[in-house]
Amino acid sequence: MDRFRPLALLTAAALTLPGVTALSSAARAADADLARNGGFEAGLDGWTCTAGTTVDSPVRSGSHALQATPAGSDNARCAQTVTVKPDSQYTLSGYVRGSYVYLGASGTGTADVSAWTQSAPSWQQLTTTFRTGPSTTRVTLYTHGWYGTGAYNADDISLIGPGVDAGQPPAAPTGLKTGAVTSSSVALSWSAVPGATGYAVYRDGAKVQTVTGTSATIGGLSPSTAYGFQVAAVNDAGESAKSATVTATTPARPGGGTDLPAHALVGYLHASFANGSGYTRMADVPDSWDVIDLAFGEPTSVTSGDIRFDRCPVTECPNVESDTDFKAAIKAKQAAGKKVLISIGGQNGQVQLTTTAARDTFVTSVSRIIDEYGLDGLDIDFEGHSLSLNADDTDFKNPKTPVIVNLISALKTLKAKYGDDFVLTMAPETFFVQLGYQYYGTGQWGGQDPRAGAYLPVIHALRDDLTLLHVQDYNSGPIMGLDNQYHSMGGADFHIAMTDMLLTGFPVAGNASNVFPPLRPDQVAIGMPASTNAGNGHVPPAEVTKTLDCLTKRTNCGSYATHGTWPALRGLMTWSINWDRYSNWEFQRTFDGYFG
Repeated sequence: MDRFRPLALLTAAALTLPGVTALSSAARAADADLARNGGFEAGLDGWTCTAGTTVDSPVRSGSHALQATPAGSDNARCAQTVTVKPDSQYTLSGYVRGSYVYLGASGTGTADVSAWTQSAPSWQQLTTTFRTGPSTTRVTLYTHGWYGTGAYNADDISLIGPGVDAGQPPAAPTGLKTGAVTSSSVALSWSAVPGATGYAVYRDGAKVQTVTGTSATIGGLSPSTAYGFQVAAVNDAGESAKSATVTATTPARPGGGTDLPAHALVGYLHASFANGSGYTRMADVPDSWDVIDLAFGEPTSVTSGDIRFDRCPVTECPNVESDTDFKAAIKAKQAAGKKVLISIGGQNGQVQLTTTAARDTFVTSVSRIIDEYGLDGLDIDFEGHSLSLNADDTDFKNPKTPVIVNLISALKTLKAKYGDDFVLTMAPETFFVQLGYQYYGTGQWGGQDPRAGAYLPVIHALRDDLTLLHVQDYNSGPIMGLDNQYHSMGGADFHIAMTDMLLTGFPVAGNASNVFPPLRPDQVAIGMPASTNAGNGHVPPAEVTKTLDCLTKRTNCGSYATHGTWPALRGLMTWSINWDRYSNWEFQRTFDGYFG
């Protein structure tokens, strides 16, 4: 697709202006409206949208209409596929508002068609016609805006032409069986059903996923729990009866921080530098902090994989303790049930494991740090350009890019080396995780930032070994939530929307067949800056409380509607312990006041 604004097409506007091709007033009796939910009265049912939602204003008729917001590399396309008759005439029509709004049909078997408007400040009808090819039975209808322009609206979309007998729903699937079963997921497969165009997967009677193939992996499950699964086949006529039930019991969760308190406070300790917050000795960290991340271990060069941890020099940190006292304080924290980890990366510590040699060096050098200081595990805080995806790396479940594959291998090796009690945490930025709901890597047409969503394959591959994921909900641009609205830092709404995505799961790059499964709530902590000095996006204690109320109790939620309630949410993470001390321990006191 040509992604430059089509100003050159204005010279041909007379050929595509709405209304030039009129809807026949003498439609044949056999003609029908084949568009499903064209007025969006049933939400987005029947439609697949990259960035759309339904609104109650403005509407052309009824009580709802579509609203979609294009972004820099997303034209906010909404589409549905309908069944048509071969070699037949159809008229596509709809009403739109906004700038550079399109309505079209593809897969016609002849010439694909579209109508568009440069500017529609009020509702404007777009209409076009097409004839299906001699063997065409399915056509995709779509509407979209243009890259980087404002939101557009659409309503009352119709496709008038010869109807098709939908026939009967397909038969119920057979051969349903389980594959790999982990503490949080179950893989399923079944036999193909003739005439089915898709399948609906049910867990304990509730529909949890739809797929087009004959396999699915259901995530977000609890350890040591029995589940029942069924599958139904789907076509244009409806859904079949459900298959016979198969059951699976998830095993106990592997170790890795299983003795953390039900609600934990995580913080980064400036161990190798002071900056404006001053140096805090390990022994002076209050007992409220359950996980202490030593910031930072950094590489000798970007691609070496050789990680070094150098403690803050006395010239920068006059009150720094000796190595002996530092190690003794770590042991004392551990004796009190706290976890002390080495955090790798940070803003200045770019790490790219481009080769297997770098991977092996990473494992060796990180092990050396863990062993020297007697640490409990590892935190991955890769930022900047540490992780990115190659252009052909499009499936987060099967990554190909060396820096991704080698990191996953290194972390699995460390986990295997230190065993079940090894604590593994990650602190990605929203750009590398939640942005994956809209964009993944360079995108279908190329040109996107290859770092978009690049943490997703790492998180997914290690989800059964991962103790905590605490995404940095700060220093972030606006991110689209599951409500298909953009959310910005500075209030509870942002934290609620970002965390809801992790606990609900989401289709990657808008692909409903490629869903990032939800994490368990005990694996998730919310990352917030401790003060205005610590980073952009600081929120006052009242907003922290509002966030926790909404996610753990589903009260005090404001305008964002979550997709569940998670009283087992693990807790909060902050950058940093030092900045919180500088601010009279406000963040710590908020946590203690809420969780007791």
